[in-house]
Amino acid sequence: MKIISTKFSSLKLIEANAFADKRGYLREIYKKKILKKDLVFHYFAKSKKNVFRGFHFQTKNQQEKLVTVLEGSIIDMCIDLRKKSKTFGKMFKVLLSEKNKKSIFIPKGFAHGYLSLEKSNLVYFKNSNYRDKDQERGILWNDIDLNIKWPYTNPIISKKDKLNITLKEFVKRHKYL
Repeated sequence: MKIISTKFSSLKLIEANAFADKRGYLREIYKKKILKKDLVFHYFAKSKKNVFRGFHFQTKNQQEKLVTVLEGSIIDMCIDLRKKSKTFGKMFKVLLSEKNKKSIFIPKGFAHGYLSLEKSNLVYFKNSNYRDKDQERGILWNDIDLNIKWPYTNPIISKKDKLNITLKEFVKRHKYL
């Protein structure tokens, strides 16, 4: 496994080791001795093409996340909401796919979301904390201040995510995470 730093403090890309032969492949996703994180809550999400999930965060009981694509591909995006961060309010995005075998480690203090690019996309999450639905919040997917260039004109979004707030509203209500 190779850990790659980004311009966002503590936000890391991970290039996995994969061992392939005529039967298929074995892919390493997480090694505690390398990442040095205790990730206690695991789940996966399956999405059709053009589904956007996010930008999610928890105001309390925040989560560090390791995000890996097991099938398909996604554009993974996160927004820095950390106090005194040099990249506060900025977005980081990366293509994660079964083919490129990359994962992303997202520290606490980020809102996270992704857009599914293929007919079937299976995304695996390892989190440092459990889901706390009472503390869940989100930033609006089409917030004009984020200036996201979407590859699709009309992504599929949940009713809940359509009610998320803008980054400016987040700053008014919470200031930072």
